Amino acid sequence: MQRTYLALAGGALVATAAAGAVAGFGLTPRGQAGELFEAGPVDPGRYAVLGRPLGNGEWTLLVLEQIKPAPLCWQQRPDGLVDPSLNRFDFTGICGRYLDSNGYSLRLGNREGSGLSAGPLRLRLEQSGQDLRLLASSPALSQDLVVGRASVPARDRDAFVALRLNPGWELRRRRYGGQTLNHLYFANAASAEQLVAASQPEPTGPLGARRAWSPMRLPPPPPPASAVLAPSADRGRRAPQPARATGGEGRAIALQVIPFRE
Repeated sequence: MQRTYLALAGGALVATAAAGAVAGFGLTPRGQAGELFEAGPVDPGRYAVLGRPLGNGEWTLLVLEQIKPAPLCWQQRPDGLVDPSLNRFDFTGICGRYLDSNGYSLRLGNREGSGLSAGPLRLRLEQSGQDLRLLASSPALSQDLVVGRASVPARDRDAFVALRLNPGWELRRRRYGGQTLNHLYFANAASAEQLVAASQPEPTGPLGARRAWSPMRLPPPPPPASAVLAPSADRGRRAPQPARATGGEGRAIALQVIPFRE
C-alpha cells in the first residue's frame, strides 16, 4: 500500500511537472492558456527589441532586458546600429536575453497566442530594401500583421538593429498566480481578425472612388434679338420686313432693306 501510494504520488508529480513544462514552452492546449496565464506591464525603457543579421540576408529576433543599471547591456552606435556590449562581460543577473519562442510569444485580444484554430502566429523578420519589418503570420490569415519595423542603416554581423513596435503593440510579462515568469509577450488588445480588418486598404475603383465635385455648366445665353424696323410713313404700302441671311455658324443676321420710292 505504501509503495502503491508513492508510485501514484510520483506519477502525479511527473504529470504536474510535464504540464508545467508544456505551459512554459507555450504549448498549453487552446482555451486553457488564456485562463492559466495573465499579462503584466513592463517598463519599456528596460527592454530593447533587436534584429540580428544572419547569413543570406536573413535575420533573427531577440529581446534584451537591462535588469541592473550598470554595466549597460547594449549601446547605440554613431552609425545607428546597436552594440551588444553584454557580450564583453559576465551579464548574469545584469542582463536578460529572450532569444526564441521559449522566451517570447504573441498575445492577442487578451488571450495566449492568436486565438486562431488553424494554428498559432509565427514571428519573423523580413527585410525589403532598407526596411526591416517584424511580422506575425499564420495560414489562417489573409495577410501578415506588422508588429514593428526599423530602418537598416548598414548590415554588420557584430551589431544589431533596434526595432520600434507599431502603435497598439507592447511588451508584457507573463504572470501565473500573481507570480511573474521569465517570458515576454508581444501583446495587442485587438484580435488577429480585427488587426487584419484594420489594415485593409480602402476600396478603390469606379464604385469605391468618390467623384470630384464640379459646378454645373449652363448653356451660353442666346444672341440678342435684332431690331425691328418701324413701318413706313406711306400707309398704302406695307413696309418690307428685314431679310435674314445665315452666317457661317448658322446664326441669323438681320439685313436692313431700304423701301423703294418713285
